[in-house]
Amino acid sequence: MSLAIFDLDNTLLNGDSDHAWGEFICEQGIVDPQRYRETNDRFYRQYQDGSLDILEFLKFALEPLSRHSPRQLAQWHDLFMRQKVAPMMQPGALRLLDAHRARGDFLLIITATNRFVTAPIARRLGVDALLATDPAMEAGRYTGQVEGIPCFREGKVVRLQQWLQKTGQDLAGSHFYSDSHNDLPLLELVEHPVAVDPDEPLRHTAVERGWPVISLRDSQAT
Repeated sequence: MSLAIFDLDNTLLNGDSDHAWGEFICEQGIVDPQRYRETNDRFYRQYQDGSLDILEFLKFALEPLSRHSPRQLAQWHDLFMRQKVAPMMQPGALRLLDAHRARGDFLLIITATNRFVTAPIARRLGVDALLATDPAMEAGRYTGQVEGIPCFREGKVVRLQQWLQKTGQDLAGSHFYSDSHNDLPLLELVEHPVAVDPDEPLRHTAVERGWPVISLRDSQAT
């Protein structure tokens, strides 16, 4: 059994679930729409250009979770899945997951987006495990803080290595699929790095190093 590792946003999904959650809570009036959207968009641009301070972003993104009960958040998330996530689902991504399942590979999503947002998406995609940034909880409610190491850039490598040690898995024959130059530390670690609908910095690196470049938005993707 080999590991097939997947980034989530703009890789398996045709869109960014983290940014989309911010849009959703603006549209639902859960946060002040103008102020929150401006900040959410600014952080997303920083993610794209490689300048994001992940702890600053998480302080912003996790704070709204602390204001509401898990039951209310779950109800909102159900609506979010229907309105925002379902349109991001890609047949090419589902075929790629199925191809690795057929080979007997272990399917792992590793994402910087927090577990509250991503756990239901990972279940919908039917993967075997999820590594995500973990929001802290206390007495059954989110605190607005992050627990442990954010699953971002080099943090993805650290979190994956911790998971490998815990589970006894290894990287022999491993694949990692990602769209983002932020994932270069992990792409460089696996045996088979694959650029998926990559941003320009990752496309340049992939071509330079001879990594496969594929599209899951194309009917011939897999």
